[in-house]
Order: sequence, then C-alpha cells, then structure tokens
Amino acid sequence: MATRWGICSAGKISHDFTVALKTLPPEDHQVAAVAARTLEDAQAFAKKHSISRAYGSYDELARDPDIDVVYVGVIHPYHLITCLLFTNAKKNVLCEKPLAMNNKEVKEILASAKRNDVFLMEAVWTRFFPASVEIRRLLAQGEVGEVKMVRSEFGVQLMHVPRSTQKELGGGAILDIGIYCLQFICMVYNGEKPECIQATGTCLETGVDETVVVTVKFSKNRMAVFTCSSCVQLPNDAIIAGTKGTIRIPAHMWCPTSLVVNGKETQYPVPEPYLPLNFLNSTGMRYEAEEVRQCLLKGLKESAVVSHADSLLLAELEDEIRRQVGVVYSQDCQ
Repeated sequence: MATRWGICSAGKISHDFTVALKTLPPEDHQVAAVAARTLEDAQAFAKKHSISRAYGSYDELARDPDIDVVYVGVIHPYHLITCLLFTNAKKNVLCEKPLAMNNKEVKEILASAKRNDVFLMEAVWTRFFPASVEIRRLLAQGEVGEVKMVRSEFGVQLMHVPRSTQKELGGGAILDIGIYCLQFICMVYNGEKPECIQATGTCLETGVDETVVVTVKFSKNRMAVFTCSSCVQLPNDAIIAGTKGTIRIPAHMWCPTSLVVNGKETQYPVPEPYLPLNFLNSTGMRYEAEEVRQCLLKGLKESAVVSHADSLLLAELEDEIRRQVGVVYSQDCQ
C-alpha cells in the first residue's frame, strides 16, 4: 500500500516537497490531498501537481479519513496550532523545521503526538541525505578518530524576504538557517547536550537576528563553532575534524551532494525535478519522506534519526542562543 500524503499549505516549500515525492515510486508514495487557506490556492496547487482532492481549509484535511500522514509546510509561527490540529485528529505529521518557535511549543506538540498515539517528526531533511547517512557511518567507524572540532556556516542574502526579517512571521537567521548548522553539530556529537554555549550577534531594527556566531563546548574538550547570516553570502561548507583526519561537506551543507573524506571526494547527486524548484536540491526531501514511510510501516511514533529528544535539544539550544543575542518573540511571552 502506498503512503497517502496530505499537503498542508500551498506555498513554496510544499511545492518542492510534492515535486520530491514524485521522484519516489508511486506504489510507495501518493499525494492524496492538499489544503490551503483559500480553495482557489488549493485547487491551483492540485491542478499543477495532479492531486485529486483540494481543500480550502486545514480542518477539512484533518477530517479526511484517507490520509496516512500530513506534511505541514506553513510558516513556523503557525506550526504549533497546525500540528495540534492534525495530531488531535489522529493524523501522523511531518512538520517543517523549526518544529516550533520555542522549547515550550515543541513540548506541547510532542505531548499531543504522544497523547494521540501518532507519529511526528521535525523535517530536518538534511539528516536523510545519502551524504549525511555516510557521515554517520564514517563517524561510527572512527574513520577520523575522535572528533575534536566541528565548524559549519550558512549565510545567504534574505533581506528581501519578509519571512526572514519580520518578527511576526518568525523571522531571524537562527530559526530559519542557523538550525541547519546546529542540527549538524548535534548530529556529529550524537545528540549530547553541550556543557556551554556562547552566542553573539547583530539584530535588525525589526528585533530579529541578522548574523550570529555561536561557540559550543561539549564534554572531553570537544568544540564546535557556527556562523549564520541572512545578510551575506558565506562559503556554506562544514568540516568535522578528528584526531585521525577530516570530513568536509562542500557547499551546500544543508543539502549536501558531495563529501571530501581525508582529501578524497565522493558525489551523492539528487534526482532531477519534473517541475522547477523554489529551493536548492529540494528533490532531496524525498529521503525524509521515505524515512516517514518506513517508520509508519514499522508502527514507530518517532524516527531515530530526528527523534523527539533531538527536536527538544534543538529548541532548547535555539532558545538559549536567542536569549544571549536578545531576540524575543511574542510566543516567548505567553
């Protein structure tokens, strides 16, 4: 039986996710319905992607009995209310990153998923790329010895994008792109909670962070540092340095298609899309979709690759970084 997907929101990321799903075998994945805030938007999306059912509200999608899992592609200030809508309707959920605006909201979402006995995963798509799977294998085998330093960066010019600069839209570099650097560091250090974290950064007049530099110290004198910026282009690579060698992830570290292990490069290309994409290498979202299918087939309620504990740690660290940089959202005051 194919996994029947419902797409929540007809925006850019939902477009790319739907294109990614179509690179997988149709006997495994089927896009059964799409919901948007207006029926016109949902119908236009459905026509473009040949989806049979279109809904003009998220409630209708939540009530559709022929949906196995919902992909939530709304902007992150709406993740909490939208995730709760679907978990309370006993729907499995794959929610875009960041899972929510802060740790408190993440806890609420995870508690609802548990209470309703449904699968829920934060869509940290990077972790499912073949290059990321290979990184975890190399680290587990001790290919670079003991890891002592991880460096990562993500900087792109997003000043023209309201979603990146406006506080009420969840703007700010940390939650939008810094999360990729943070999840990478957490993956390399196996989800261990750091001993200390120091962040410094600059904020826009709107009150959201523009550029942030973060230093993280783990047990046994292991370190990490990352930079994220929504105002300048950075090299956007990442390096894992160990006592016996290095792994370098050339640009673009959030959607990696190559690895350089001790100087030797290997390519991991993603499939070509059938429609133009909004974001780089988006067909790579197919890997997280397949992980969701495998988890559902096994009756699991979370993925071991992006576990609920992983999402909690990410939210906790994001909260602390924002606290140090001085970014406060309305959701923090509720």
